[in-house]
Amino acid sequence: MKYIKKFHINVIFVILFIGFTACKTTDSARQGLPSQTSSNELAALFADSKVFSDNFTGFMLYDPQADATIYAQNEKRYFTPASNTKLFTFYTGLKLLPDRIPALKYVEQGDSLIFWGTGDPSFLRSDLGDKTVFEFLQNSDKKLYYSDSHYRDEGLGPGWSWSDYQYAYSAEKSPFPMYGNMVEFRMREVTTTTIERDSSGLEVDPPYFRSLVNQETENRNRGDQPVLFRAFADNTFRYVPESDTASFTVNKPYHYTPELIVEMLSDTLNKPVEYIERELPGGAQTMYSVWADSVYKYMLQPSDNFIAEQLLLASAAELDKPLNSELVIDQMKDTHLSNMPDEPQWVDGSGLSRYNMFTPRSMIWLLQQIDAEFDSDEKLFELLAIGGETGTIRNWYAARDGGPAYVFAKTGTLSNNHCLSGYIITESGRKLYFSFMNNHYVTSSSVVKEEMENVLWYIHKNY
Repeated sequence: MKYIKKFHINVIFVILFIGFTACKTTDSARQGLPSQTSSNELAALFADSKVFSDNFTGFMLYDPQADATIYAQNEKRYFTPASNTKLFTFYTGLKLLPDRIPALKYVEQGDSLIFWGTGDPSFLRSDLGDKTVFEFLQNSDKKLYYSDSHYRDEGLGPGWSWSDYQYAYSAEKSPFPMYGNMVEFRMREVTTTTIERDSSGLEVDPPYFRSLVNQETENRNRGDQPVLFRAFADNTFRYVPESDTASFTVNKPYHYTPELIVEMLSDTLNKPVEYIERELPGGAQTMYSVWADSVYKYMLQPSDNFIAEQLLLASAAELDKPLNSELVIDQMKDTHLSNMPDEPQWVDGSGLSRYNMFTPRSMIWLLQQIDAEFDSDEKLFELLAIGGETGTIRNWYAARDGGPAYVFAKTGTLSNNHCLSGYIITESGRKLYFSFMNNHYVTSSSVVKEEMENVLWYIHKNY
């Protein structure tokens, strides 16, 4: 008899369990939440992946509407974020900078105009296209004096690969950038004599550097490309052409000195500019230039390292602090980032440094703060790289069924490291936050991206 009672109790328990599960599934469906089955299948994508098992992979998927984590793996562990760091710089700009970027600070004393740079990255950059400062200085009838007494930083950031100083992705930061702190060299066949070249046959922009190119006969070529080489603290460029030199365009950073800036300004403005050691007074006026959103977009979509570094300096200027990246980072950590789940190990604006270390759940927290700064997804998403359409993911994460874009994110890539953090729109219309962080792989990054793409597409289709 007791066995019959036990049987009846077990049957009742099973019926109640099935009913409870059914109600839970119904409630989840009613609330638009993922079923346990789909979450388990998502977990299986990671567990069954040889790519992710060979890497050190962290991931977190979060539903802001339900305030719930859908799935997480190694979310509390620290990863090298690479250019995911630019999301920290982006948030810094949103919190500390006005709608326009501070362009310079200045005072007028008698017949003199004394000015200090603010780190504005847009001056004389054709892709950002603002002439406010240029016209102000050119049209002034006063004697021009430039000072950098408030600049308290290094040209290259902590943890950067300093041997990369002559590559375009590693341009120096400086208080008064010109032309993106870059020199463009072009070699091409022309049928007109209107293009000015230096003695080596190169077109050089800005023209100031034409006289600083030395043609040499020693073969320094690597592969098929001619070599343009600048010593670490020198602005003389050495060029060794080949007899069958093909057309090419190459950008090389120049080395900042205040003397170089006044010479370049004098050449560009066609009027004298002198250097003066003068402390920045508290009553200096601030001039503003380009719209901040246009600068954020150019930083985030093609992942411009130089702009990211300069935005930290511009934030320091807006706070009336000495131009120093560390001061701004400390300010953000003490205020707007103080509630982050895991303290960020943050040292630069661009992510070139391997000293940067963030966790996936901290990235999710940051994405939530950024999202709260915008009154519409459209305004935010147009600044980020868009899967299959723009920026660093224009060749990845396109909708496989020809539908609309569904990934809006920021990439981060260093050798053996690739990360992607941002927002995903599901087929059902939900917006989710995700952070994908991969470190220490020895395969091609494309192998990692393909596996990531499979996961994100699954999320898009099933949540």
